[in-house]
Amino acid sequence: MIQNQPPDWWKHAVFYQIYPRSFYDSNNDGIGDLNGVIEKLDYLNDGQGGGLGIDAIWFSPIFKSPQRDFGYDTSDYCDIDPGYGTLADYDRLVEECHRRGIRIVLDLVLNHSSDLHPWFEESKQDRTNPKQDWYVWVDPKDDGSVPNNWLSLFGGKAWTFNEARGQYYMHSFLKEQPDLNWYNPEVREELAKVVRFWMNRGTDGFRLDTVNFFAYDQQLRDNPQRDPSEPILEKGQAKNPYFHQNTIYSKDRPENLEFIHFLRELFDEIPGTTSIGEMGSNFGLEGTIRNTAEYVKGQKHLHMAYTFAMLSTEMNADYFSKIVELTEHHFQDGWPCWSLGNHDTRRLVSRFECKGEREGFQQMMLMLLLCLRGTPILYYGEELDMEEIILEREQIQDPLGIYFWPEHKGRDGCRTPFPWNSGEPNQGFNQGGEPWLSGTSPICLDQAEEMQESTLHLLREMLKIRKSEPALQSGSYRLHLLQEDCLIFQRETDQQSITVAANFSVVEQRLDHDFSNCSDLTPKTMSRLGRVDGTGLVLPPSGFFIAKH
Repeated sequence: MIQNQPPDWWKHAVFYQIYPRSFYDSNNDGIGDLNGVIEKLDYLNDGQGGGLGIDAIWFSPIFKSPQRDFGYDTSDYCDIDPGYGTLADYDRLVEECHRRGIRIVLDLVLNHSSDLHPWFEESKQDRTNPKQDWYVWVDPKDDGSVPNNWLSLFGGKAWTFNEARGQYYMHSFLKEQPDLNWYNPEVREELAKVVRFWMNRGTDGFRLDTVNFFAYDQQLRDNPQRDPSEPILEKGQAKNPYFHQNTIYSKDRPENLEFIHFLRELFDEIPGTTSIGEMGSNFGLEGTIRNTAEYVKGQKHLHMAYTFAMLSTEMNADYFSKIVELTEHHFQDGWPCWSLGNHDTRRLVSRFECKGEREGFQQMMLMLLLCLRGTPILYYGEELDMEEIILEREQIQDPLGIYFWPEHKGRDGCRTPFPWNSGEPNQGFNQGGEPWLSGTSPICLDQAEEMQESTLHLLREMLKIRKSEPALQSGSYRLHLLQEDCLIFQRETDQQSITVAANFSVVEQRLDHDFSNCSDLTPKTMSRLGRVDGTGLVLPPSGFFIAKH
């Protein structure tokens, strides 16, 4: 832990998600590693004001794993995967991050393990071993078929038969990712040891994968089909049968909150430890936000949680405002968490088609992200406008893409290597080893540094503004205007009021709002600057404006 940090540091922080395989490869084996991250820490925040300016890093899983789902299938929760380094490397990473004022948040996958984890290898042997009840084992129906209609998010049934036990085991994802039995207190205590192991090594928090999957209906009732009129929110997988079920029995159980209480008590053992829950639900927009809110209310739940609502393929002022308004309404004393991209979704620039008429749209969206009430998370490469890389079928490594091709091309396209330097091999990701994923980015870091209006410079400037204005960190949110695909909202404390305006449309808009007694805070590196004109505000297409009263 960083010394003398306030326990609610995470409320004022800007997080940066790193996909470790793709950040920087220090030993030229084609895979990014912890030593590579250490080498590049000054780029993120050097403590002297010259870095990007982030406060915390969320690392996608770095634990030992056979990499069937690239770390989301853990085979040893208390060791680093050799591809990323060693425990000694991790300890050095903690030291170097903390020296620069950067916190570390690890991605914990506690819903399931790898099928190569020693726990599962013992559990599957028979029905009498000490770990026989550590996973979800269920007898077949009388005809030998699967226990119910539950589906795997990665395709097919959520059940695989084991000959030795004569039973099915549950897997919400790959068959190589068996679900742990959270109803077994021995399992919970073993996972508690994992959490304490990493907290005691200086870890500042945890991002909890699939945090609403821990509990399941113990009567094993069939999931009903979802209302076909409701839009599918999660990850754009309309062709995936999983998203056409209303998964009220296989996840999102009310008793799941009891397991969240258990985890929160663990985190509270070391004050300042934070938690972020990933909440993917099939309840429609308002139902998903309402369900997520239950995970962050009061002092017995998670510190933060996020949905996939902002990771949609369509975005306009009405939809954006609706997400924020629903979150404000349902979260109450809970703290939101926001992101516009991550390792599961198409890149921001490509998803919102931020080229041509929508040029600058990604800059406007990132500025809004940093102005909302809640904690923002930037996905690595967003500062360089990294685009989705289109890969050929033989290049696909993601199990989702392999199973659902060609309807779903997988998630590899948003996980490609960070482009450090246009004049070096592999755009500076390493010094010559073949990268684990191919694909080049249009803009590298060295080029963005030379571009006056690059998103890189814009984010650096906006992060400084966010850190210096209390209303942007902790102020209330109030919608002021919503018209013509534009919005104006205010962030307010007792001492300060800040107004934010954005134009989601592809034409210039004039908004009636009095900015005569305001000071303009808009970063001048913004490519589409709004301007005060008499008694109104003029916003170009994808225009943005922020002012302090």
